[in-house]
Amino acid sequence: MKIDFRKYKDGLAPAIIQDATTNKVLMLGFMNEEALEKTKTLKKVTFFSRTKNRLWTKGEESGNFLLVKEILSDCDEDTLLIKAEPTGPVCHTGADTCFKEINKGNFLTELERTIEQRKNAPSDSSYTSSLFAKGINKIAQKVGEEATELIIEAKDNNDDLFLNEAADLLFHYLILLSAKNKNLSQVTEVLQKRNISK
Repeated sequence: MKIDFRKYKDGLAPAIIQDATTNKVLMLGFMNEEALEKTKTLKKVTFFSRTKNRLWTKGEESGNFLLVKEILSDCDEDTLLIKAEPTGPVCHTGADTCFKEINKGNFLTELERTIEQRKNAPSDSSYTSSLFAKGINKIAQKVGEEATELIIEAKDNNDDLFLNEAADLLFHYLILLSAKNKNLSQVTEVLQKRNISK
């Protein structure tokens, strides 16, 4: 992967930032050679800010970093595509992207990120944090309880109760995955491999 920064008078190549999990375009920034090298070294997206006239690591003030997963160049070697994992809202407005989008299509991905935040930065008022504090046995027990409640509701004809219990089970299942340092995409990979082998 290489970029010909000489194609631009100011030496700044456009860098498209894409969510590594959802493939949604998050933002566009500009990088010079130094910004690209710092991005590679830090593993955090770093731009050259034209307004600040200096290198600027996204999230250096807000804490909402873009963690680099992959860096690609286009066929003309004059544009970057950076696949990254956002640690919070990307736009300064609080939106998921700088294109005024809220990531409704990938709610489970966002929920997993929130669960991880509750695990890594516990809050006294958070139910999720309280479960992590009680340990893996309590979390596993809750998954069992929610599964039983879902089975009971499946025998009846109340769709609202059934869907609520299904949501409770899924939520606690995601917490269990996080407690085991696993995620839904890893489970999906297992399912995909099984499907291919059949």
